[in-house]
Amino acid sequence: MTDSANPESTAFTSALDVVATVEPRIADAIRQELTDQRESLKLIASENYASPAVLAAMGNWLSDKYAEGTVGRRFYAGCRNVDTVESIAAEHARELFGAPHAYVQPHSGIDANLVAFWAILAHRVEAPALAKAQAKHVNDLSEADWEQLRQELGNQRALGMSLDAGGHLTHGFRPNISGKMFEQRSYGVDPATGLVDYAALRELAREFRPLVIVAGYSAYPRLINFATMRDIADEVGATLMVDMAHFAGLVAGKVLTGDYDPVPHAQIVTTTTHKSLRGPRGGLVLCQEELASEVDRGCPMVLGGPLSHVMAAKAVALAEARQPGFQQYARQIVDNSRALADGLQRRGATIVTGGTDNHLVLLDVGGYGVTGRQAENALLDSGVVTNRNSIPKDPNGAWYTSGIRLGTPALTSRGLGVAEMDEVADLIHTVLSQTSPAATADGGASKAKHRLDDAVASKVAARAAELMAAHPLYPQVDLSASA
Repeated sequence: MTDSANPESTAFTSALDVVATVEPRIADAIRQELTDQRESLKLIASENYASPAVLAAMGNWLSDKYAEGTVGRRFYAGCRNVDTVESIAAEHARELFGAPHAYVQPHSGIDANLVAFWAILAHRVEAPALAKAQAKHVNDLSEADWEQLRQELGNQRALGMSLDAGGHLTHGFRPNISGKMFEQRSYGVDPATGLVDYAALRELAREFRPLVIVAGYSAYPRLINFATMRDIADEVGATLMVDMAHFAGLVAGKVLTGDYDPVPHAQIVTTTTHKSLRGPRGGLVLCQEELASEVDRGCPMVLGGPLSHVMAAKAVALAEARQPGFQQYARQIVDNSRALADGLQRRGATIVTGGTDNHLVLLDVGGYGVTGRQAENALLDSGVVTNRNSIPKDPNGAWYTSGIRLGTPALTSRGLGVAEMDEVADLIHTVLSQTSPAATADGGASKAKHRLDDAVASKVAARAAELMAAHPLYPQVDLSASA
């Protein structure tokens, strides 16, 4: 039964009941997703749990409003309330991160990166071309001048971290649109330590002379010195762009400060608003004043109409991150990550770089005799949700991989601490030590399919569910009332 004294439970179950009247299968999938998340160990480094306040802010009438443009300069009438929402979200972002300017419209991390890339191109390439042609707008250019500008915009260089070292597809790689925009090269890590080699990076930057140097990562378990990165960028005349999507919560929580806080050092910083920041799925751009006008042209330069309801949820999440408790949460994320790495190493596992300084652990599963894909599936069968990930110089490539990435933001949100991380490490080790490649039809070993005794998987899954039951997820929501 619904607890009438709990308005959050009543509102949530009532909303599901409304959905069920139109498409009950969707309502069932939503209920099942919450059940699955309640019972499994969520160790995907890019996932978290948004608060009920954040979730509620996404489901409202702001979803129905078009609001192309920026605050006070919309292409649609009736945007007074959207202006309020966007202004509040940007205010919280500026105050939280200490940034001169914030743009909260991007729908995702890739959108935020595209806004940043094109803001840099507009500032570094388009603006000088307009000045040379004595034109105020691209529409004022002659056909010849416009064609020359188009060629220059498409003939720039970017330098980013390689994928196997922990970089991201959106940092200039060919399968992504960013790789089709730029001539791109990658910097990697020292093969002996797995750490960024700044001297080698500097030499590469001197030789390549990129317009943009991208720093940031999705699977690098150590810290980046952004002061050094800015020094390298300045030396070669590049703009430093930092994608902090994965570790924005650690910046917001003041765990990463000084040289390890990208905001004072980079001209432009992008992030998602979920992951360690614990907000809704969406993007955010922070920048110095010199790029503010170009960033604010994200729509129509890259984006369509902003998702006003998601901007409202961003505002709520950013307000939550400004509360004192968030700093303790961010510190616990790192403590838990280090405890998880230590627990795995004590059981004989191989951790890339030998440990972690942030929210994620990269586990080399080659020592267990399996691929990353086999490890991922075996753990999923056992109630432990992870994702396979490449490791430096990965012999199995980007599809099968030789690693799995483990992150602690979500379990930290559930209230798990260092002691529980050791138990999580034991569950992971138990599964992987009992997993082996399945045989192929010709008698060889598969890279995709695995073998794991059902009894082992069931025992670990039961223990995972028991551990999660001791740390309830959204306890105020009673699904039985709408089932």
